Amino acid sequence: MYSFKNELSSIPTGTKILFACFPADGHFNPLTGLAMYLKERGCDVRWYTSDHYAQKLKRLGIFHYGFDKALDTNASKIEEVFPEREQHTSQVKKLVFDMIHAFILRGPEYYEDIKDIKKDFDFDLMVADIAFTGIPFVKEKLKVPVISVGVFPLTETSKDLPPAGLGLTPSNSFFGRRKQDVLRFIADNFLFARPNKVMNDVLAAYGIDSEGLNLFDINIKKSNLFLQSGTPGFEYKRSDLGKNIRYIGALLPYAKKKLNTLWYDERLRRFEKVVLVTQGTVEKDINKLIVPTLEAFKNSKYLVIVTTGGSQTKELRELYPDLNFIIEDFIPFEEIMPYADIYISNGGYGGVLLGIQHQLPMIVAGVHEGKNEICARIGYFKLGINLKTEKPTIDQLRESAREIIANNMYTENVKNLAGEFRQYDPNELFAQYVTELVGGKKVFTWTRQTEPELVY
Repeated sequence: MYSFKNELSSIPTGTKILFACFPADGHFNPLTGLAMYLKERGCDVRWYTSDHYAQKLKRLGIFHYGFDKALDTNASKIEEVFPEREQHTSQVKKLVFDMIHAFILRGPEYYEDIKDIKKDFDFDLMVADIAFTGIPFVKEKLKVPVISVGVFPLTETSKDLPPAGLGLTPSNSFFGRRKQDVLRFIADNFLFARPNKVMNDVLAAYGIDSEGLNLFDINIKKSNLFLQSGTPGFEYKRSDLGKNIRYIGALLPYAKKKLNTLWYDERLRRFEKVVLVTQGTVEKDINKLIVPTLEAFKNSKYLVIVTTGGSQTKELRELYPDLNFIIEDFIPFEEIMPYADIYISNGGYGGVLLGIQHQLPMIVAGVHEGKNEICARIGYFKLGINLKTEKPTIDQLRESAREIIANNMYTENVKNLAGEFRQYDPNELFAQYVTELVGGKKVFTWTRQTEPELVY
């Protein structure tokens, strides 16, 4: 693992950079800090995405290009856009549907919009989240360099790992590796055969050679550089890691420094342990995780702090008026996490990275929208407990909390990984990689660091 000496790279003032992302909070928010850093360094930064983010971009002072020819599949209303999605109940079938309809088929539409944008804004570089399927078109057809950003765990295919997308963890045994070989074949040729074909056909129609790659690898390989949010200590080891892949540290949303009083509640002093629970902003079904957690810790010595994301906050307060429950639409995590002892979530990547930074052992219960891969890593690296379900039981949550409190291994592992996170400066690393692609002075040196030691 590598760190760097903190010296500024020199990006030419006025460099034109277009940000683009799939329209979902987990794809938009992690890029905002990078965009603002470049803007503050004198770059002309603009953004192409859904109108859902128009007001946020206005507040950031970033010019917004909305979807014109592209269908807006914003995650908050995806069931409205694709009502037939509800017919797919299995994890794999829902994933396949999303791959094709929400992602792959939108690529040509993104390209048509960006061609028009380029007439108005002749950008030098595009920065996009890795799920943005306009990447191959911009790189191959417009001949503009692209930096893609991994806003969820690394999906690159590896001979050392099982296939991505299924939430499977690696094996190092001979028979385990052979099983992984078979699973990769099954995934490419059966489970994900249809989206693989659709992706290849879409690219071929525009004269883009997919080079026999599967859909998990195309955007990575078609990018000049791929920057993975996170660090090597939160990723499975690969002996064949792509040469254009770099770790950049934890990417978190841009936040202005607050001048007003930080969040606080006097009950934080009155309970033995503090549990923070969230389902993020996309998941609206409070019965999946929030209600079971509240039931698990009723009349307990645990203070449970719930952030609902605006889903039925008033109803939850009426149903659970207990003194040891704090239920709010939203509390800034950087303000509440320092008080918490356990973080319970459905495995959103941004929240997980923030939890690691705050040295919080976790209980995770998520399967869909790629959360199975995030939760799998939490369990594999023993940073917490992966319940491997979207609907945990009261007993599962209660017993998992007891296990984490009783076993210091989880806390020690998270602390060690948090130490690795601190060795990365995402903004300056990003600026260095931008400099490499658009020109400018390089004043950047690397130093060897050690990987975090895990406790088993």
